[in-house]
Amino acid sequence: MSEATHAALPKNAAPTGSPTVAVVGAGLAGSEAAWQLAKAGLNVRLYEMRPTRMTEAHKTGNCAEMVCSNSFGSDNPGGASRILKEELERLGAFVLETARRHAVPAGASLAVDRDAFAADVTAQLSALPNVEIVPGEITELPPERPCILATGPLTGSGLAKTLEQMLGGSLYFYDAIAPIVSTDSLDMEQLFFANRYDKGATPDFLNVPMSKEQYNTLVDDLLSADVVLPHNFEEAKYFEGCMPIEAIAARARRTLAFGPMKPVGLNHPKTGERHFAVIQLRAENKHRTAYNMVGFQTKMKYGEQSRVLRKLPGFANAEFLRLGSMHRNTYIDSPRVLAPTLELRNFPGVYIAGQLTGTEGYLESSATGLVAARNVARALAGEAPLPLPAETMLGSLLAAITDATRKKFQPMNANIGILPPLIPAPKDRVERNARHAERSREQMQAAF
Repeated sequence: MSEATHAALPKNAAPTGSPTVAVVGAGLAGSEAAWQLAKAGLNVRLYEMRPTRMTEAHKTGNCAEMVCSNSFGSDNPGGASRILKEELERLGAFVLETARRHAVPAGASLAVDRDAFAADVTAQLSALPNVEIVPGEITELPPERPCILATGPLTGSGLAKTLEQMLGGSLYFYDAIAPIVSTDSLDMEQLFFANRYDKGATPDFLNVPMSKEQYNTLVDDLLSADVVLPHNFEEAKYFEGCMPIEAIAARARRTLAFGPMKPVGLNHPKTGERHFAVIQLRAENKHRTAYNMVGFQTKMKYGEQSRVLRKLPGFANAEFLRLGSMHRNTYIDSPRVLAPTLELRNFPGVYIAGQLTGTEGYLESSATGLVAARNVARALAGEAPLPLPAETMLGSLLAAITDATRKKFQPMNANIGILPPLIPAPKDRVERNARHAERSREQMQAAF
């Protein structure tokens, strides 16, 4: 973060009599919001139910614990994720700055050592004299106004019911977590290191090459495996960006080979062979002692996962440090109830941040925490909301999730498609993306 950005934010405790803002949920969005509010000179009461009450997916009581993966998305210049990162860095994003310090090798992506990252976020927030972390579950809106609800996809049933009553219903879909495997347990002779299209300074991804026969065996196993079923009162709805591997396989026999297991750009570095399908593994930590199975979110039962995955090349003796699981993901009908400032239209002083808004992705979640906090601070100071030009990724993302004309709402992540078109638009995709990134930088520089 630049010195200029630091200089624009107060560094001391909030003065006596300064307003207290409640933030509910200490995930990525809530952590970002709490830090931004504190640095703006406000008192913050950060409510977090963990570890008093754990969720189906979390393992610790740390702030900003990452569950589904350890990635903040691609860092490729001109890519949607990179554009958003540059915008957040200009705004002084706390979570992103901390993530950079705990990056692990991941090709052209920003991935982190999730344990070290969460511990650092927790330590920094705990050290702020005007932030009070309050453990325990919140089942109703906190008494403080303004407040920011950032309870995430695993919002407790009590608060979820309160929101349903306030907003006239809620939506949900199912999220699935990918397995993590110990590096020492893999037969590295059968695997190879490479990044797709050789992007990145070093070959960081570990790849599992598969023949047509091995691929067909995997598909057969996925289609016949026992899975964890939803409760009888819940309809399974999946977000396309986090579809369980067996649900993808059920669409058509070759879907995986053209999707998360596509071999394009991953020829074997020694033989030059292009395999029928390839599974990619991403490092979980700087020491590469564990790898996450990219795109292998699953709802298979634990015993089935071990049986099916140990048939993969190099996985005969695999030790799974975490098996996949599924959980309900709650989010509100943002186009109907949420303003672009992230304040609820019919409940002044109540802001929503994180995946509860219907943004998808860790980076996007932290971004909404920043926006909600900055808008709270500006409202308390009698200032206009944070000016986010439509040509920026952050401005477009907020516009997309709060577009009142949308009738069927599904979570949205940062992507080039949500940006206003370029006029004239370059025909070359790389050139077009680069121009989007340039336009975003120009707009951010003019606004901030």
